[in-house]
Amino acid sequence: MGKLLDVAQRYHLKRFIVWAVLDSLTMWTAYTVTYFARITVTREEYLQSLGFIVFCFVVMLASLYLFGVYYRIWTRTSGHGVTVIVYAVAVVTPLLVVIDIWMGDSRPLPISVILIGNALSITGFVAFRYRSRLVSGLSWRWRAIWFLDFPEETPVERVLIVGAEEPGQMFAWRLKHRWSDSERNKYKVIGFVDDDPDKHGLYVEGSRVLGRRSDIPRLADMHRIDLIILAVHNIPGPEFRAILAYCEATRARIKVVPDTLAAMEATKATPLLRDVQPEDILGRKVIGRHEDVDFTPVTGKVVLVTGAAGSIGAELGRQMLRYDPSVLILLDNNESGLHDLLIDLGTTQSQTRIVPVLADVTQHKAIEQVFIHHRPQVIFHAAAYKHVPMMELYPYEAVRVNVGGTLCVACLARDYAVERFVLISTDKAVSPTSIMGASKRLCERLMHAIAQHNGHDTRFTSVRFGNVLGSRGSVVPTFNRQIDNGGPVTVTHPEMTRYFMTISEAVNLVIHAACLTQGDDLFMLKMGEVVRIVDLAERMIRMRGLRPYHDIEIRFPGPRPGEKMHEVLQLSSEIPVPTVHPNIVQLSTEQETFDPARYLEQIDILLKQCTPDSSTFARDAQLLMTENGPTFLHSENQCLEQLNRCLAIGHAQDGEALRRNGGKLAMN
Repeated sequence: MGKLLDVAQRYHLKRFIVWAVLDSLTMWTAYTVTYFARITVTREEYLQSLGFIVFCFVVMLASLYLFGVYYRIWTRTSGHGVTVIVYAVAVVTPLLVVIDIWMGDSRPLPISVILIGNALSITGFVAFRYRSRLVSGLSWRWRAIWFLDFPEETPVERVLIVGAEEPGQMFAWRLKHRWSDSERNKYKVIGFVDDDPDKHGLYVEGSRVLGRRSDIPRLADMHRIDLIILAVHNIPGPEFRAILAYCEATRARIKVVPDTLAAMEATKATPLLRDVQPEDILGRKVIGRHEDVDFTPVTGKVVLVTGAAGSIGAELGRQMLRYDPSVLILLDNNESGLHDLLIDLGTTQSQTRIVPVLADVTQHKAIEQVFIHHRPQVIFHAAAYKHVPMMELYPYEAVRVNVGGTLCVACLARDYAVERFVLISTDKAVSPTSIMGASKRLCERLMHAIAQHNGHDTRFTSVRFGNVLGSRGSVVPTFNRQIDNGGPVTVTHPEMTRYFMTISEAVNLVIHAACLTQGDDLFMLKMGEVVRIVDLAERMIRMRGLRPYHDIEIRFPGPRPGEKMHEVLQLSSEIPVPTVHPNIVQLSTEQETFDPARYLEQIDILLKQCTPDSSTFARDAQLLMTENGPTFLHSENQCLEQLNRCLAIGHAQDGEALRRNGGKLAMN
């Protein structure tokens, strides 16, 4: 290390000597020319002043050194770097004038020589440091004037920048000055767009502010814009979406400039250009802790998260660390996913003891060992199979894992006096038209049945919400992969809609619901506005700087087995009751006939009768609505027959809702 420092010091000393000699020659030339330009001057007078001129050299070099002029890589410095040289000379000039006057009648130099000489010196200092740019600029102009040899015109992308504040200005400057000649010549900044009327008609980095956001379609057409750069930060989601809508009305590609200051303050690396963010699409603010919710029920507890290697389970693990659990148990049968999550959580500063458990939620003995050794107090049950088309092919697995796993963990929670048990449910459980949705509906009713069982104090609750952007079951990762591969992007149907929420937002609200539960209740998260899937796909393509239907094809293969055109979040019989949290409602069910003991008995029979062999007839099954709720036709198969019985118990409301919705699915 010491040798490296010595080498670096010698290198900097060598650079300083070279530049000091060049600057001294520049000043000597400037002072000499200025001195002899006077009308009356003799060689003897010049020699008498030479000592003071050398003194001026020393003072000037010292000033340049103190202002850091000799510590810059001038080939990588913009035109703004000239100000450092100007400041250094501006400080020295009055000092030299004062010293010259202070010497009285024997002044060694006329004041005019100092002033003009220093002005010429600035020109020389700048010319030496920006010599490559001066030479290249003068070279092609000389060839163009005398030999009519103009540079070949290469295709350029015409750029419109949205936002004339600092981010836009910095990007325009970088586009014009910092990139290599080959890259820089590919782009031409046509102008800026900004909503501030005081900026309209003015210039930023040599480009004019042409109008406001509503002018984007007109300006893009008028100036043949190829690329629109969004350089606006820290604005509400709806405003960002409004700007994006104007950009999408053009044929131009769209790119986003990241927030440079936020990137510098971030603890994780931030990419130079980012892809579409779920927050941009939804236009929803990140939700934090609600002041009216008491978090004591989940703070400092032994917390068990099942399905911890999944997207929802992993985020539950991350966010629960903020509540300082005494022990955080992460349970999953995915060994690689669990390992990756442990490495991720190991980078946090939390003092919580994290316990990984590699186990299957359907294995009673293995799960019971977790309860015996760790005695969990709060359980978030996120373990489930959730891919609808896959579960249509393997209905046995949907019943075994989703229903059987929930029953196993819930019964152990009841027997080992767990304080709170939270089931992660889905909107597909409402009027289900798929095996997966039916299995989750059975789980919701399972919470209701076990909660009504006497002899325990565990608070059982379910939290129902729609699609989560960025999760493994979400369309976002699928669309990203398809766009990366050059398309096509597959959207089930042009009119298909879904409710969406970000992973962090959904998990945050689940934790709030866990604190609000009084037991035997069902919560629903407010999902905001419904989103057309094709709109989401088109926006994601444009946010990659590509054009839908032009650069990336969008295909509509039709609904897959078990898929609905439009999801609903609640049955007509479920009455939403507000809670203290504005984004969480409790669903209250009208008076119903429900026998929890009989329901649990039928679920037990279902789990015993459903075997891998019994699921082979599921392809001929058809999920329809009846007066007793959803049911399967062609259900001579024992597993499906028993599934009918379970769905029918206390489900008259489901059947009525299904009749109104026309929910029907032919599985193949």
